[in-house]
Amino acid sequence: MSDHVPVITIDGPSGTGKGTVGLLLAHKLGWHILDSGAFYRAFAHIAHQRHILPEQIDQLRRVGDQLDVRFKVRADEIRIWAEGRDITAAIRSEEGGRSASIYAAIPEVRQALLARQRDTRRAPGLVADGRDLGSVVFPDAVLKIFLTATPKIRAERRYKQLKDKGFDVNLSRLENEIAARDYQDTHRTISPLMPASDAVEIDTSEITREQVLDEIVSLLRARRY
Repeated sequence: MSDHVPVITIDGPSGTGKGTVGLLLAHKLGWHILDSGAFYRAFAHIAHQRHILPEQIDQLRRVGDQLDVRFKVRADEIRIWAEGRDITAAIRSEEGGRSASIYAAIPEVRQALLARQRDTRRAPGLVADGRDLGSVVFPDAVLKIFLTATPKIRAERRYKQLKDKGFDVNLSRLENEIAARDYQDTHRTISPLMPASDAVEIDTSEITREQVLDEIVSLLRARRY
């Protein structure tokens, strides 16, 4: 049964490095990977393409029920496919993040995508990164990590990441957008961004991703995995 497949959750806000660390950890362990943020970004992308407004709940439910998101690891990145198309570039922009945050605050959308995320749990194990994975999606995870970093560091990391991918971004505006998303994600009524009660918090502000990875592996070994 999938419930017996081990899961490691890595939660935290944008810019803490959870996606990169999750990918490295999945490679090291030979486990599957889930980028839950991509689910919401893909959902928002499709809903926007179909001109479905946030208040059109029945139509949003249908999108959630039919959503088919697949992750394909290529080199050192995850490509996201939906409806037979590679939508990675379209959903990785800051606009994609803002749109996803709006739809993610809708209870019916979160409920529709809950089962889809849990369906990614497959042997030999799953590394899942997001915002509520340890607290809501996989409460029985064998290890729960919550990454943090200072707002300034997070904005600088996100700025570099987007510039490297060819996006035209402004650092000051990016800091404001990250702060706005943080507020929205931490104050939503359902599944707010917060560490699970049994999560291990790691501040990534002054340490490398390799150091974060080593710490997580040590924690995992202490749990005999």
